[in-house]
Amino acid sequence: MKRLISLLFFAALLFVGSGVRAQGVAPDQLVQNVTEDVLKVLRQDKAIQAGNINAISKMVDTRVLPHFNFRRMTQLAVGRSWREASAAQQNELVLQFHDLLVRTYANAIVSYRDQKVVYKPLKMNPGDTEVLVRTEITQTGGSPITLDYSMEKTDKGWKVYDVVVGGVSLVTNYRETFAQEIRAGGIDGLIRALAEKNKALLEKQNKK
Repeated sequence: MKRLISLLFFAALLFVGSGVRAQGVAPDQLVQNVTEDVLKVLRQDKAIQAGNINAISKMVDTRVLPHFNFRRMTQLAVGRSWREASAAQQNELVLQFHDLLVRTYANAIVSYRDQKVVYKPLKMNPGDTEVLVRTEITQTGGSPITLDYSMEKTDKGWKVYDVVVGGVSLVTNYRETFAQEIRAGGIDGLIRALAEKNKALLEKQNKK
C-alpha cells in the first residue's frame, strides 16, 4: 500500500505546472508539456535531489493548483456525503485534502526522478469536455506502469480531477477511508481526521 500511494503521488507530481500555459492547449499536449518541464526540474534542482522537503513542498504547493481541480477531487473522494456538508465544511474539506496530498507526495517524490514517460494517442471527439489522457512510465529493472489522467475542460483550460496508476484511482483510493471516518464521526469527524494527519505529516517534515 505504501508503494501504491507513493506511485499515485508521483503521478500527481508529474503534472505539477511550471509556468506552462494551459488555456487553448489540447489536454494531451498539456500533459506532455508540463510533464517534461517537471521532469527537467526534478533532474536539475539540487535541493529537491537532496530530499529537501520544504523545497519540494513549496514547488508542489505553488505549482499544482493551476492544473488540478481539488474541489472536484475532494467531492469525488467524499462521495454522496458531500451533499450533506455545509458550504463551510466543503471548503474546509477541500483545504485539508489539498494539504494532505501536497504533504504526502512531497515525502514520496524524493525517490522518483529517472523515469521516462511514453505518451499514448488521445481518443477524443469534437465537443468532448472530459477525456482520459493515457501515459506509461518506464523504469529500469521493472515493468511499465500505466498512468492516466482524467481531465475536464473548464473556462481556464483543462484540469485534472483524478489520476489512475495501474488501474488504481487516487480518488477511489481515499473514498473508503473517508467513508469510514464519516460513519464514525460525520463530516466534522473526517475534517478532524484530515487535520490530525496533516499535523502529523508537518511534524515529521519539520524533524528532517
